[in-house]
Amino acid sequence: MTSEIDKKVQDMSLAKKVYIDETSGSDQNNGSISSPFKTPLAAVASVDGVNEEVHFLVKKAPEQDVPSEYQPISASALKKAKKTHEINIKKAKKQAEVMELEKATLLAKQEEEKRRIEESKSVVIEQDKSLPAAKFIKINKAENYRGQRVKVSGWVHRQRVQGKDFMFIVLRDGTGILQSILADRLCHSYDAITLTLESTVSLYGIIKEVPEGKSAPGGHELIVDYWELIAKAPGGSDAVTNKVNAESDPSILYTQRHLVIRGDTQSAVLKMRAHTLKAFRDHFESVSFTEASPPCLVQTMVEGGSTLFSLPYYGEEAYLTQSSQLYLESCLPSMGDVYTISESYRAEKSHTRRHLSEYTHCEAEIGFIKFDDLLDIIENMICGVVDRLWNNPVTRAHIEVLNPTFKPPQRPFMRMRYEDAIKWLNEHDVKREDGKDFEFGDDIPESPERLMTDTINRPILLTHFPGPIKSFYMPATEDDPRVTESVDVLMPNVGEIVGGSMRISNYEDMLSAFKRAGLEPEKYYWYLDLSRYGAFPHGGFGLGIERFLAWITNRYTVKECCLYPRFPGRCQP
Repeated sequence: MTSEIDKKVQDMSLAKKVYIDETSGSDQNNGSISSPFKTPLAAVASVDGVNEEVHFLVKKAPEQDVPSEYQPISASALKKAKKTHEINIKKAKKQAEVMELEKATLLAKQEEEKRRIEESKSVVIEQDKSLPAAKFIKINKAENYRGQRVKVSGWVHRQRVQGKDFMFIVLRDGTGILQSILADRLCHSYDAITLTLESTVSLYGIIKEVPEGKSAPGGHELIVDYWELIAKAPGGSDAVTNKVNAESDPSILYTQRHLVIRGDTQSAVLKMRAHTLKAFRDHFESVSFTEASPPCLVQTMVEGGSTLFSLPYYGEEAYLTQSSQLYLESCLPSMGDVYTISESYRAEKSHTRRHLSEYTHCEAEIGFIKFDDLLDIIENMICGVVDRLWNNPVTRAHIEVLNPTFKPPQRPFMRMRYEDAIKWLNEHDVKREDGKDFEFGDDIPESPERLMTDTINRPILLTHFPGPIKSFYMPATEDDPRVTESVDVLMPNVGEIVGGSMRISNYEDMLSAFKRAGLEPEKYYWYLDLSRYGAFPHGGFGLGIERFLAWITNRYTVKECCLYPRFPGRCQP
């Protein structure tokens, strides 16, 4: 029997029908009974501009599993759909107008730019011969030449055009940056209009103090009266800002490291590195240590065979040194207390933020000392170097920019035995990877160690590690043969930056240590002679320069603290 709804639908047989199925329809359909729309809005939009009578039929979502049938749309639903459609038409029209205006504006701008470029080709900039001769200076000396006409050469670090007759260039020459102002005709030449970042230029003009209320690097700026382009850097897709930027993936930044180091932050870190190396050398000179230069090519290991880089050496096998320690020990009888700042190499496949395959190693060996003396020497070195950097206005300015909250560490450093560190971890519910408590003899991993250091939030001299987890050359203590006279210096936010110990000096004890470590004494004959020809008590340490820098400059990874980092999978550029 035909329902009333069917009769109404039949009465519409002569009119255009558009179907809407709120359950299985799609707004990408055509609105036929076999391909219904999903929403009334899509249905209304589909007949926009149709003059004939249209009937909209809706199939509602079924209630309680009872199938629904098509029925005429309600007046309110149709009114709402039509109103929304009208609003959408107005929005689309407005958007089209805006896009058309933007297109016209862009076209006009491009035409104007093209016209300016063509006109600029006829602009010739000449130096005023009546002006005083310009003295070539480096930017870091600019303050000494205020009021004088100078010439500076370097790279366009930043650039800002203000109107048609004014341009700022921040010039970088490696020694510093200088704000420079170009006006009028100097901005109209072809080279000026097409100037790109990292282009090389020479600027001539007067160094003037910035007006009151204004600021610029160094408190002065160069008022340019003449300039010349030396070499233009690429623009467009090859522009330096497209090569490297804040959103670049780390792998891209390492590949483009040669460009990354031109940035303000990385440049400051590398300059801090240079000052830090000098500060270490100055400190060692102040305490009468002599610098030695041990070889990098060796045939013995210090820190375990698994981390050696091997290479052929005239038909023999050789390695890149893991540490200069053994060679420094051999220097003590002839040179007194010694140190070296040289590269060490570890073939650890570690991808942590504090590991490198090649790093700068500051190592020292000291004769006729006791373990407590060694701890004092290490603490004095760290604080002495920090004091030198903190008291130097140039390096202090770098530190305050890179690490604004930095404060020199207070003395004395906290001294904590390994056994007490195990207790601390267990008391603070820090677990091993297997979920169990730490036990005496466990090697404390980086993460728990850093958690402890960051929580205590002060430098820690962590001492007396068990022999089995330390190197073969570390002697056992007299009062507890389970532990060695060893120390790691832990810094908040970085972790270990120094490892040190007293050294075994007795010949028989050293032979036993070689046997335990599985080393062939014959290869270490020269080192064993140290305990045969006048054995003596001595100790030493090694400090990673990159880790020290990461601490003092608050860098996330040591990879930011060297020129071209080397780590697993990265040996370029």
